[in-house]
Amino acid sequence: MATHDSWEPGTPIEKNAHNWEEEPHLRTGRDELPDGLRMVDLFCGCGGFSAGFRMADIHSVLGLDIHPPSLNTFQNSHPWTNAILGDIREVDLSLIEESLNGDDIDVITAGVPCQGFSRNNRKRHDEDDRNFLFREFIRVSDALKPPVILLENVSGLKSAAGGGFANAIGGAMEEIGYSVKFATLNAADYGVPQTRKRVFFLGTRDGVEVRWPKKTHGPGREGGHVGVWEAIGDLPQIEAKESTEEYDRDPFTQYQEKMRGDANTVHNHIAPKHPSSTVERIAGTEPGEPMYERFKQRIRLHPDQPSPTQVSGGIRPQFQFGHPKIPRGLTVRERCRIQSFPDHYEIKGGVVQGRYQTGNAVPPILAYAIADEIRKGLQGNSDETLREGDRPVQSDGSQMVLFES
Repeated sequence: MATHDSWEPGTPIEKNAHNWEEEPHLRTGRDELPDGLRMVDLFCGCGGFSAGFRMADIHSVLGLDIHPPSLNTFQNSHPWTNAILGDIREVDLSLIEESLNGDDIDVITAGVPCQGFSRNNRKRHDEDDRNFLFREFIRVSDALKPPVILLENVSGLKSAAGGGFANAIGGAMEEIGYSVKFATLNAADYGVPQTRKRVFFLGTRDGVEVRWPKKTHGPGREGGHVGVWEAIGDLPQIEAKESTEEYDRDPFTQYQEKMRGDANTVHNHIAPKHPSSTVERIAGTEPGEPMYERFKQRIRLHPDQPSPTQVSGGIRPQFQFGHPKIPRGLTVRERCRIQSFPDHYEIKGGVVQGRYQTGNAVPPILAYAIADEIRKGLQGNSDETLREGDRPVQSDGSQMVLFES
């Protein structure tokens, strides 16, 4: 009998048992929509895009996702927002239009599932069904025709299918009437304590001009990148199997103050229930070094450096990184800090689903940097000055051309 290697590239991806497989349905918001610009957040997950855009006074009218725990988190922190639970491929445009309540939309964002392109996915292959979900973003964008559309994906998208997917996405956006460019942005360069490179496709129409945000952190800039301990050092120093909802020390960095805000409860601060062998393994690992010989990417975090990219970890994610000073994995709250979710943002669904949600999310601080430039463009006070670090895509007949600066 032939054996089957579940890690062989091209093997069908195991489905997330939490994903909604019934008919899509609308869940209405419970609060009044704030004043400001309006957005639709497709593949919204737990709401990283919406959390960042909210800081730029751009508020979600609608979020759409297939994962109920993520949508619960999304609506809990954006209580005015309508939400559609379901597979976007099964969502009729009439349901989307109903959910908008007649509001004009300024922006559509989409954190399209990226596992099919991710280098962290050992089953990565070009024929992964998730690689084609960008077509749904195009379908909705063409129907609503907002002045700005924005799609995010992993940097591995650029090389997938020999660059064919990047060209296909940019070309599809152009075909529905948008001027298109894209950039590879590293979240660490905008104040997120995590090295997280992502590709953003930006489409504009109706005379709107938007520029990429200027880097604010890193080499040559005051303060450099934000390190892990700068991000989580004020959180209660609980041991494995412990939990708490109370702060026990004051913030001591600007980043910690920003994340804590006026929160008086520590949400999602539950340490993993490791066996003693795992605790010993983490304790015996130097910060910045791998905890496992076979999995070099699973490191004990270095306190003075940004975290490597947090990932969702599949449908039953184990802990990914070791705490830099305590022999255990990270709590979901510590993952939130590294992802730049503020402390008032409560992740619903438990520890395992919390890892999944935070690993999939767009870092809100990075989202804000982009949103602020979009807001300026929509209000007519932006320009197209090419800055250091911009990587625009422009049309060259039938081909999208990537200019690396």
